[in-house]
Amino acid sequence: MQAWLHVSGRGRVLASCGLGERLQHVLNEKRWIAEALRSGTISERERLAAFVIDEATAFAANPFPSTSAGAARQRWGLREIEFEAMGVASAGLPCLMTALGVLPGGEPLRQVILRGAAHVLYLLRHDEGGPIIGAVLHGKPGVALPPFTRPEPPAKLAPVARRAPAKRSSAKRAMPGQLDLFSTATA
Repeated sequence: MQAWLHVSGRGRVLASCGLGERLQHVLNEKRWIAEALRSGTISERERLAAFVIDEATAFAANPFPSTSAGAARQRWGLREIEFEAMGVASAGLPCLMTALGVLPGGEPLRQVILRGAAHVLYLLRHDEGGPIIGAVLHGKPGVALPPFTRPEPPAKLAPVARRAPAKRSSAKRAMPGQLDLFSTATA
């Protein structure tokens, strides 16, 4: 039995019954990925995990979820060069490249893509629900990665008195016994 939901305003059919179950599955999957990232050895794992569990992050369409270690190594090696050339900030890429470097080229992998408002996370793992190989979080050129940390409130400090910088003489002082080749004085 299916019950359809109606989207107000446009008259479109949104989804069938079981929406709550699917949402719960998505939340559980995001929590599992975040915990797996935190328990791993990936650099910046806390940032990656925080991005995954952020409310604005959602699973994205993934036209090619199956790949191999060799194909992923080639793809991310090229992306590494592109990121550097275009000024794209990323997290997790060096660890992913290291992990892919030790896997045989034909090793089958699964790719999961999560998107936020301005950033994308690509996660590679062995199989559906298998151990995570690595993950890369990146944005667009010139866009900084989200900090996913709460900044500490600035401590109230007493104002610091600043001294004016000392003026330096532009004329060089000659050492005793040193000839000044540009001297215009005549004896």
